[in-house]
Amino acid sequence: MPLAEELLGHAAAAGLGVCMERANGPRGAAAVRSGAARLDGLALRERSDLLRDALLTDLPDDYPRVEAVVRTALKDPEFTGWMIWPVTEAVVSRALEATESDAFESSLELLADLTPRLTAEFAIRRVLVADLERALKIVERWVHHPDEHVRRLATEGTRPRLPWAIRVPGILARPRATLPILDALYRDPSEYVRRSVANHVNDISHADPDLAVDVVTRWAAAPDDHTPRLIRHALRTAVKKGHPGALALLGFEPAAGVTLTGLELTAARVTVGEELAFTFQLENTGDAPAKLAIDYVIHYQKANGRTAPKVFKLTTRTLGAGERLSISRRHSFKRISTRVFHPGSHALELQINGVAQGKAGFDLVVPAP
Repeated sequence: MPLAEELLGHAAAAGLGVCMERANGPRGAAAVRSGAARLDGLALRERSDLLRDALLTDLPDDYPRVEAVVRTALKDPEFTGWMIWPVTEAVVSRALEATESDAFESSLELLADLTPRLTAEFAIRRVLVADLERALKIVERWVHHPDEHVRRLATEGTRPRLPWAIRVPGILARPRATLPILDALYRDPSEYVRRSVANHVNDISHADPDLAVDVVTRWAAAPDDHTPRLIRHALRTAVKKGHPGALALLGFEPAAGVTLTGLELTAARVTVGEELAFTFQLENTGDAPAKLAIDYVIHYQKANGRTAPKVFKLTTRTLGAGERLSISRRHSFKRISTRVFHPGSHALELQINGVAQGKAGFDLVVPAP
């Protein structure tokens, strides 16, 4: 992923100041220009928050005049890219504190107009938190919008687990609330939109895999050419967790006639930074082909001495009757920012069509920094 300074850096902040001056007058960007000089060392969201606060200092105090300034800026082709994120946040801040009765609805329409320049999926979350039912009435109309970016905003902005974004308690409590949006968009002509729909369903599957499977099962009964791919992406987490309904929908029935033998690790001790190689064999002793989703699980040691499983996709294969298959893979223990390694006993386990089969232990060594 690009660094913060490559997305919302000095150039974008300076450009925002220029655009605001054009739209808000010669004194309309003093705080933004000052904020642009204080971005170093800040993470991406921190940069957005700093520039949002600067915008709120520069912009008028009432929502109608803020909307007028932003709509004037939208006439400027240079008003685009990552500079838009703090603008969407400032728009929402003014709208939620406004006394005008129509500011809530008006701000959502302004976010829809801004989102082709850069998605408003983060700022819209605060509107959803403020009044979910009122917001959804407007968002649901966007499924018919001619711009794919706005249609995607309808599904991406309402995702239960949207990365980088605040959670919306109402959506977490009632995941069915967004189903009308997903039902309207799963056959959207845009891959950009369909992928968002799949990610939305995958979010649902974390808390309610049965609901996620029920939703895509309905879609499988009324598909277009892209629906099978969408379903596979939507159920990726449910499949990793071995959900029977998800596996069956994708054609991975219980593999009763498939046996696993010879699981071997190349080392009993692995040092962080190295790789662990492993091999195993599968044999179909049944009299019919078996479609297999083959995964492996690393049981990582936690700080409290317990282990926590993490599933990794390995491969999918169809094993003919009487056929035998040998597989070799390597798992990296390279240091990454999203995982803290703890020394001690770990284990590698195989998972065939969601069922654990075969487990081998090893020790992980964590060198001193």
